[in-house]
Amino acid sequence: MTIQWFPGHMAKARRQITEKLKQIDVVIELLDSRLPLSSRNPMIDEIVGDKPRMILLNKADLADTSVTDQWVNYFRNQGVRTLPIDALSGQGVNKLPQMCQELAADMLNKRAEKGMQARAIRIMILGIPNVGKSSLINRLAKRSVAATGDRPAVTKAQQWVKLGNTLEMLDTPGVLWPKFEDPMVGLRLAASGAIKDELIDFSEVAVYAIAYMMHYYPENLKDRFKLSELPEDRFSMLEEIGKKRGCRASGGSVDYDKAAEIFLRELRSGKLGNVTLERPLDLELEEPIGRPISTLDV
Repeated sequence: MTIQWFPGHMAKARRQITEKLKQIDVVIELLDSRLPLSSRNPMIDEIVGDKPRMILLNKADLADTSVTDQWVNYFRNQGVRTLPIDALSGQGVNKLPQMCQELAADMLNKRAEKGMQARAIRIMILGIPNVGKSSLINRLAKRSVAATGDRPAVTKAQQWVKLGNTLEMLDTPGVLWPKFEDPMVGLRLAASGAIKDELIDFSEVAVYAIAYMMHYYPENLKDRFKLSELPEDRFSMLEEIGKKRGCRASGGSVDYDKAAEIFLRELRSGKLGNVTLERPLDLELEEPIGRPISTLDV
């Protein structure tokens, strides 16, 4: 199964983003701490160009802290200021205004040298669906000004939001890209909830995530599903999950689709512990862990 998702409003949003960039001083790129590269739209580099930019790794409370530290170093080594945050609790968010001031320092100095009146720093916040953009804006604004939800594509239009006298933020709809060249990207995004569930195969996505967890987080699986040892493979693990969660089809066999859905719900909510679905070292692997079923020799 190839996972693709590019609704019409996203294509429109990309055009609007390009048009609005002339008014923007700082770009905030919001990524999912659990899958920083897969949640990073590769078109953003082309669209944003040389605008001052920072990366925020959101949902840090759900991610593996040690791996998040690796990603912070990875992006900083590329010259991009990076900060882990949790928009819902506010963790790390208080550092954001000062970082924006620092990134916009050249612009502010040039305006002052020309005798121009001081104004608020204009910020554009970009990210894929369900990465937490609206939650971040509400946290910064200290009021509910942006629609939020636990499903992708809640925000469908741009809006300016004033944050006191020093910052103005432009909220934008989440923008995916027309085609995922790497099928692993689609699987990771689907596992995190960034793609509508109606468009994914629960079983395929679940066995990818199970394989990854069996490699990196075996103890999390054993603790959550009360297993002394893990099964030999991910398919057997999915079957065990179905048995533990009472997912039975007619005749008493395991309902794998139901088991897969339950597993993904628990993964996304953090009930399986702090889990990151990709790490910088994975980039060096010739055979990605949890590769799609269609490429397995089964």
